[in-house]
Order: sequence, then structure tokens, then C-alpha cells
Amino acid sequence: MTRYQDQTRAKNSNPGKSVRPSSSILIADDQSDVREALRLLLMRQGYVLMQASSPTEIKQQISTAAPTIVLLDMNYQRDTTSGQEGLELIEWIKQKHPDIAIIVMTAWGSIDLATQAMRAGASDFIEKPWDNNRLLSIIKMQCEFQQATRQSQKFQTIAELQRQHSDCEIVAESESMRKVIDMLQQVASADASILLRGENGTGKNLLVEQIHAWSARARGPLVCVNMGSIPENLFESEMFGHVRGAFTDAHEGRIGRFELADGGTLFLDEIGNLPLPQQAKLLRVLESGDYEKVGASKTQHSDVRIISASNAALETMVADHQFRKDLYYRLQIVEITIPALRDRRADIVPLARHFLDQHRRRYRKQIDGLSRAAEATLQAYDWPGNVRELAHVMERAVLLCSNSLLQPDDLALTRHDDPAAAAPATTQHAELTLDQLERRHIQAALQHCQGNIAATAKRLGISRAALYRRMEKHLLDG
Repeated sequence: MTRYQDQTRAKNSNPGKSVRPSSSILIADDQSDVREALRLLLMRQGYVLMQASSPTEIKQQISTAAPTIVLLDMNYQRDTTSGQEGLELIEWIKQKHPDIAIIVMTAWGSIDLATQAMRAGASDFIEKPWDNNRLLSIIKMQCEFQQATRQSQKFQTIAELQRQHSDCEIVAESESMRKVIDMLQQVASADASILLRGENGTGKNLLVEQIHAWSARARGPLVCVNMGSIPENLFESEMFGHVRGAFTDAHEGRIGRFELADGGTLFLDEIGNLPLPQQAKLLRVLESGDYEKVGASKTQHSDVRIISASNAALETMVADHQFRKDLYYRLQIVEITIPALRDRRADIVPLARHFLDQHRRRYRKQIDGLSRAAEATLQAYDWPGNVRELAHVMERAVLLCSNSLLQPDDLALTRHDDPAAAAPATTQHAELTLDQLERRHIQAALQHCQGNIAATAKRLGISRAALYRRMEKHLLDG
């Protein structure tokens, strides 16, 4: 029995409850008895352990597995005591994997070397032969710090993603919308996947927020992602994350959407616009919850509730082999169709009043309400852009209104059955700017293609990414 193994058996103690198995440690030392002694000590604490005996092996292990902590010896060549190899390894680790904690091990008790190591980026140091209690305490503290740092980064990213969430309330006075709300309340508490169907602008995002709030995951994160807006070559990075250096320009690691949503809800909007190759990658993680970050081989697991939405005819896409049947069935365990605004006319005026109140407070306008003529105009319009269009109309009306009551002229609506709407472009559009013409043209194309982004982009002769940029510019719902 070596002195290190004997030290482990004689001085081992239990510092408290074991750490989570996901905390991994790379034991990096050229002496086999040191590595074995540390393995015997740490395996009892529940850590995932790896070993390396040379700088080359250390780099290989870190690049492959990205451990939480590296227990790093400072010297690897026989009869060397300078610690230069260790300092170079610290510099390499901090450059390639800055999130990894480094605990330096030195047999020489050199305060100067320990100081250099800390300046280079090490988190702490121990002397050989080590005290088990002190070593376990340092490791536990570093694991807790790493976990807290990851949680902080996760929450910051989630907060940034949720800044754009709608702050409006659900207005459901019509019978058709009340039925939708009743159904959502019934299924919200379960973890079953939900597929929301409906035209652009019907309020699917808002309903997702409400489902999440009603669910058992309400205290967890709600992460929303527009599947159609993700470039194909960045799909895995966006959804699963990547490690630093995984590809060109990956200067920092990235947390993927599945990791961000762990313990909460992941909303996959415009799921019908996801290309077939990405559908297969998505299906795998939906079936098992397992995935790997780009550039890493370590498998991670995410526990999320999936809600997806689409205005495309997914059944037709399945029949045409444009959408995977197995993915479709996994997404639509519960399928709910959101009625168009023209089919829930009892909600039009209440929604208009809600948006009026919201925007007059935002812009500090003294407007008492809607005139009866304005209400009649709102009711007569067919709302091709649904609730989203109504919200934009009311915001514009509030800005333009100079009276105590909103009037029909403030709404600036043109009914589709109005003869003026069929007038030649030379007279109808003479007073419109190019931006206004572009917005109307895109709206018409979206309506003609029933909201299918790929078909709309093809019809307009532009890429999907370019279409999304123009839709964002004109505040059009995707």
C-alpha cells in the first residue's frame, strides 16, 4: 500500500451529503499512486472521475468531456520542480474552457508557485500530502460555485429571451374563445405536449404564457423560440448549445434552449417551418430528453414540457413528406385550434378597449374611449392580421387621435369589400410610402400562402431569413 492510499484510508471522512453525479473531476498527475488515492477518496462522494497522466492526455480529456474541476499537478517531467508545465496547462485551460475550475496540487509547498498558479487562473491549491477534509471542502465549494455561476448565466439568458413577452391579458368573451380557455385549463396541469393551431396573430404566444402559468412548472422558465428563424447551420447550437471553440467564431460557450428550459416549458413556434434534417434532431431529444452540445461528447438531459404552434397544414405536409409523421404525433398529443378574430367578433371591441387603455397610458394621451361609429367600424372589418393587427391599429389610432373619443378616421381601416380597395394601384397607393407598400405586399403574400413562411418567401422571391427581417421591420406576426 502506498503512502497516498494509506492516507486516504486513514483520514477519509464524510463532509456531508454527496454532490450531484453530474459534477465531474479530472485527476491530472503523472504518479499512478496519487491518482489511485484521489480516485478512492472521491468516488465515495459521488463524483464522476477521469484520469490523465500527461499534458497531452489532460488536453484530450478536457476537450472530450469538459469536467467541472481539474485537480492539476504542476510537474510532469521527471526531476522537474519549476511548475512551468502546470502554468502552461492552466493558461491553455482558461483560454479554451474558462468555466472549468482548476485546483493546483504541488508537492513542494512553494507559496510562490501557488501564487503564480492563482494569478494564471487557478481557483485554489493544495499541498501534497493533502488533508482529506480540506481537499473535499475545497472541491465541494468549487462545485457549488460552478453550479451557482451556471444558474446565474441561465437566468440572465432567460430574462433576455423573455423581455419581448406580451404583457396583455387574455380577453375571452366570445363562446368560441371561452371553449379554448376551458380546454387549456384542463390540460395545463399535465405534462402532455400541446400543439396550438391558428392563423397569424391569433395570440398563440399569449396563450402559451397562460398555459405555463397554470402548469406545475410555473416556477420554472418559459423559453420561446421561433423555429423558422433559425438558420439551418446554427440549429444545433441554438437548441442544444455549444462549447467554446466548437466552430469558427465560437469564442464563448453558449447555453442552448433545452438547457435554458430545463424544469420549465419550451415553446417551439412556427414548427412547420423546420427543415427535415433538423426535424430528426429535434425528435431525438423530444423522445429521450438527451442531447449533446456542439463540440462536446458529454450527453446532457433536459426535463421540459413542449408546446408548439403552427399555422401551416401539418397533415398535408406529412402526406407530402415535408414533415415527419413521428414528430407530428409526438407534438400533437393535445391539439387546440385558436379561432380567428373574425370568428370571435364578441371579443373585437373588448380587445380594442383593452389596447386603447394600454396605449393611452403608455403615450400619456387623454382619450376617453371609442365612439360608437369607431366600434361599428372595428366590427365591420375582417381582421386578416387578427389580434396582432388590432393591437397595431389601436396603437396607431392612439398616437393620431386629437379628440376625446377615437373616431373611424383615427383607425384608418379599409374594408376588403370596399370598392376603393379594388382601385388601380396608381390611385389607391399614390399616397403610400415604399415601406407602406412593402408591408401591404408582404401581408397579402402571407395571407395568400396561409402563413406558410417558406411558401411566402418563395412567392416574394426572397430567402426565409430576409422575409423574417422584413416582417420584424413592419411588425408583422410570423
